[in-house]
Amino acid sequence: MTAKRRAAPNPEFVLLYRSGTPTSKIAAWAGVAETTVRYHLQLAAKQEPAIRDEHKAALAPPQPRTTEVGLRNLAAVLAFHKAQGRVPIGHGKTARERALASWLANRRREASEGALSPVYREALAVIPEWDTPLTRKARDAERWQQRLQELQRIRAAGGEWPRHQKTDDRQERTLGVWLHQQRIDYRAGRMDPTKEEQLNRLLPGWREGRGRRGGRKPRNAPR
Repeated sequence: MTAKRRAAPNPEFVLLYRSGTPTSKIAAWAGVAETTVRYHLQLAAKQEPAIRDEHKAALAPPQPRTTEVGLRNLAAVLAFHKAQGRVPIGHGKTARERALASWLANRRREASEGALSPVYREALAVIPEWDTPLTRKARDAERWQQRLQELQRIRAAGGEWPRHQKTDDRQERTLGVWLHQQRIDYRAGRMDPTKEEQLNRLLPGWREGRGRRGGRKPRNAPR
């Protein structure tokens, strides 16, 4: 018994090809040689040349999209920048700022990958260099502000000055080392005036720290 001859061009082959299916997968699905599939598609292309373009369009990745939540975050980022003169940062004081910083970081990644929605790109263009990765200097400045704010929160809650030695608490040691370095820079006369002003305003007594209270006893103190 001879196999039933397929009509040419085969409409199923053409439909699958239009939807972006590779010829190799069409051949595997139909149980025929790939050359057979190509023959049918060549006939179809003579009748409808547009199927080649339809195939390529179907293979293209989906266009970047926007969401309702994303548009709200976009508006919030733009409003934040207008009010603060800067973009939200990951160690911001509020949970909302930190969430916006995370959203913006994702858009920055998409921009670097060429996958950012044109809607977001055009709107964020009002913020200079928003998609430029931070330089080392900028990262250091951001980290300095983060340590300052962390220590400020601890002190505002009644916490003691952190120690940079003789502590097993990782966070305390990190902040203690940072604070110790600020004191060294101050005593050496190499502290930035802006940083000194912030320390004096937000962390009164930062230069003295714990002092003798809770620290070492005076050398001549009775045992």
